[in-house]
Parts: sequence; structure tokens; C-alpha cells
Amino acid sequence: MVKQKTVILCVTGSIAAYRSADLTRALIEKGLKVSVVMTKEAEYFITPLTLASLSGEQVFLDMFGHLDDPLAMPHITLAQKADVVLIAPATANMIGKLAGGIADDLIACIVLATKAPVLIAPAMNTQMYRNPIVQENCRKLAKHGMTIINPVEGKLACGVTGDGHIADENDIVKAVARALK
Repeated sequence: MVKQKTVILCVTGSIAAYRSADLTRALIEKGLKVSVVMTKEAEYFITPLTLASLSGEQVFLDMFGHLDDPLAMPHITLAQKADVVLIAPATANMIGKLAGGIADDLIACIVLATKAPVLIAPAMNTQMYRNPIVQENCRKLAKHGMTIINPVEGKLACGVTGDGHIADENDIVKAVARALK
């Protein structure tokens, strides 16, 4: 029997977080198990209940206090069970944290603890995305073996059209499939 592949879908506090619902469904339709991890900022844009309902799995929200076992270490457990870690959407904040090796939340700790491929789908305002620091951080993460799924040009929440719009769901799913091979 073949083990079902697990995607740890990490959702950060971008308006594009609402797209994680369709992304969860699309990954499940490809036969993947999806475990969702959310930052507290992501909860402003989409509820954990929505993603738990779609994934059929517990949604992880923080490092401590949500498990019955006080000795549980979700950052290690999730890092070990991951076949792929996908951060979609990835904010400039999360990209910067990862580039700096800062491990102050569950997502960053999972990324630092996993041996699985890490895919990052940035989503933010065009000027933020084009900022030289954000670009440098993306290059640094790519240099360390992480895959950046580049955003596309599109209408952004701030009213402008530009790059920074999260990549198309199908392109993200294809990137996950490539990472699993």
C-alpha cells in the first residue's frame, strides 16, 4: 500500500489567504492529505473552521496550548510528516523571517525543522514585492533550496494592478506535484 502524501499548507496574513480554501480543495482532489497551519494574522482573512472543514484535519494555530498533550511538539511532528511544506500565501514578513532564520512562530519552526521541500508563494502589494529587501530575501531562500512560486500580475486588494498577486492555483498545485517527484 502506498502512503498518502502530506502537504503542510501554511497560510499567512495576506488578503490572498481566502484562496487557501480553493487550494486546499485542489490539493485534496489530487489525492493529497492537507494539514493546515495558520498565523494569527491569517485568521483575519479566513477562519480555521473553513480550512478544517475542507481538509478534514485539525488546523494548527500556534506552537503551544492547542493540543491535549502538553509535551506535544507540533513543529516537529508536522515537519516530520510533511512530504511538502507549502506557504501560500507568503507575506513579506514570513519571507523575511525565514530568510533571517527567525523561528518565532509555528510556520517558521516547521520550515527550519523539516527535510521536506519548501515551496513559497508570495502575495503582497506590488511595491512590497518589488522592494529590494523582499527580492533579496526571496533569492536567499531559493539559494537555500526553497522554491519560490512567483506571483503574477493582477488586481490587488489595494486597488492597483501589478505583480504581487498570488500565483494561479493550478500553477501552485503543479509546483507541489513537481516537488513530490
